[in-house]
Amino acid sequence: MPLRHAACLSLLISVTLATTAHAVTVGREQDIVDLRLGQRVQVDDGTCPAGQVKEIRGAKMTDQGVARTATCVPRFGPKSK
Repeated sequence: MPLRHAACLSLLISVTLATTAHAVTVGREQDIVDLRLGQRVQVDDGTCPAGQVKEIRGAKMTDQGVARTATCVPRFGPKSK
């Protein structure tokens, strides 16, 4: 029985991580309202060099909520409006 519980828990964790790993693209950083820990949001506001887009990540938990980090990453796919 414990093996079955471990398998179910492992499946649940992998599904959760797979759904949070997908990045969403927005036009302004102010459009990011509820950033979760580990979530990635791409911001297409023109602040990064050509061929790159700003990626905001929910980096770690603090007393005030989720701390954000921002880096420029390569752009994949067509530019969104």
